Amino acid sequence: MGLLIKVKGKPIEEIRYYLEFAAEYVIEGKIIGFPTDSVYGLGGDPQNLEVINKIFEIKFRDRSKGLLLLVSDIEEAKKIAQFNPLAKKLAETFWPGQLTLILNRKEPNIIPPELTAFKRTIGVRVPNNNIILEILKILKKERNFGGLIGTSANYSGEPPSTSGDEVAKKFLSPIDLIIDGGKSLSKVATTIIDCSSNKPEILRVGVIKEDEILKVLNQEDLGLEGGYN
Repeated sequence: MGLLIKVKGKPIEEIRYYLEFAAEYVIEGKIIGFPTDSVYGLGGDPQNLEVINKIFEIKFRDRSKGLLLLVSDIEEAKKIAQFNPLAKKLAETFWPGQLTLILNRKEPNIIPPELTAFKRTIGVRVPNNNIILEILKILKKERNFGGLIGTSANYSGEPPSTSGDEVAKKFLSPIDLIIDGGKSLSKVATTIIDCSSNKPEILRVGVIKEDEILKVLNQEDLGLEGGYN
């Protein structure tokens, strides 16, 4: 049976002990639930193959579909992924925030290929939520990599969880800790853009809409006669 810690409305300094506790759980190979600026997430050490396998099992997730990563900042993302000029521009504009970028993996890589379903790409995001950002910063300091698996807290094919209580009803037994920050401000999953080539492709539209993306990726940047691909 996992722990449920309620921290809604409390300042970071007041709950720092619990966030350090959560980071320590991650380092120890345990799985946690947490709020983001989007829906609630499930996560653990992305360098730990046992953790990766357990998250796939808990979610009943198809192993041909990779898991996404949350990182503390763009510098951490650059440790594991390659940024072309368009990806760099998008990250500088929308991070931290509700944009996930699909990028080419760096090789060699500290992230096991099982996490990305043995694909040459990896999905990364810097979330705009103080709770999970602080945990990521602690991990960066303690482990020299401020990264965490950041998959949505739901069984595969079901709607995402938007509160710590929802996560607890689904996963309190199989996971080790849930940080409950209250209801999600956004109940919409993130926008996903594939920037693994010089022709970016919107895979999913969330809070960040296509017109906002087009304002950043203008015709000259795209180098396409027909506009956005």
